[in-house]
Amino acid sequence: MLEGGGHLAYVVGGCVRNALMGVPVSDVDIATDARPERVMALAEAAGLKPVPTGIDHGTVTVVAEGIGHEVTTFRADVETDGRRAVVRYSDDISEDAARRDFTMNALYADARGDVLDPLGGLPDLEARRVRFIRDAGERIREDYLRILRFFRFNAWYGDPEQGVDPEALAGIAANLDGLSTLSAERVGHEITRLLSANDPAPSVGVMEQVGVLPQVLPGATARALGPLVAHEAALGLAPDPMRRLAGLGFSDGRSLRLSKAQQKQLEAYQSLISATAGPAEIAWRKGAEMARGVVALRAASFGAPVSPDAATEIETGAAAVFPVKPRDLMPDYEGPALGRKLEELQRRWIDSGFALTREDLLS
Repeated sequence: MLEGGGHLAYVVGGCVRNALMGVPVSDVDIATDARPERVMALAEAAGLKPVPTGIDHGTVTVVAEGIGHEVTTFRADVETDGRRAVVRYSDDISEDAARRDFTMNALYADARGDVLDPLGGLPDLEARRVRFIRDAGERIREDYLRILRFFRFNAWYGDPEQGVDPEALAGIAANLDGLSTLSAERVGHEITRLLSANDPAPSVGVMEQVGVLPQVLPGATARALGPLVAHEAALGLAPDPMRRLAGLGFSDGRSLRLSKAQQKQLEAYQSLISATAGPAEIAWRKGAEMARGVVALRAASFGAPVSPDAATEIETGAAAVFPVKPRDLMPDYEGPALGRKLEELQRRWIDSGFALTREDLLS
């Protein structure tokens, strides 16, 4: 109950799901039967700061100790167009649950930690089974981004041993055209989160089979993703969505509205997969992390094992310091000529295994 308000209030969705699965909780969302104006009044009375971030849709952000919590009035959908919904307020928690996407997200918990399960989502959660609420096609047509969310949730929370829900796949296959209505930003954000999972390969493989992958990442293929994930683990690499996008054979980050930093990283991986530079040179130029990533990408892309010498080469390259400074070549070389000479000396130094000294290079 909201303190002194006589209203129902529950934490809901991801925070409940993650807590029950033993996964770290980040955002805490709250659902209540109190109307937004009442939520704001109660928050102010409790000495908290209410911010009407989405008050037209029933959401007030309540700031407590510098942390914002979205408090949303129970709602039911009146009309949807695949991107946004017209809603009405409700006093029925079952109606609020029914408008959510997956059964494992329609779980509520009160202040004592008791869980309310209006739609039978707990068995799905315990089985790590990602399942749409009621009719999959209807849920998808309410928001076509749920197609991508379905695969992301399978990658993060699903059980790969039991496969993917066939009813969900049927609903997805029947609504593929809806993906074209999604903004590039929403698609890019969802794909990035999907590829950040420990092992997204099974989910992405199914995306390719059902026709989703070519819709959202034209030209991409999941063929090398499984081997890439295995090589990443062997090399001690954390999941990197840009590395994995490169492993899918996708390079057009601009079509996903990636950030400039992400686009730069993606292009670097793509350019280095087939470059002649070895692991040591890449480590010297781009750092050990990038070098290990390229080694993993090359092995996955070309079906070759990782060289047993790769780790030593990367360590050597990352620690190497080019011994010649521009001032060592001046005034004999200036401007573009200076740059060309430095590149020539760097090439000799790299080809020597970083062994040539300053005196060797300048003699």
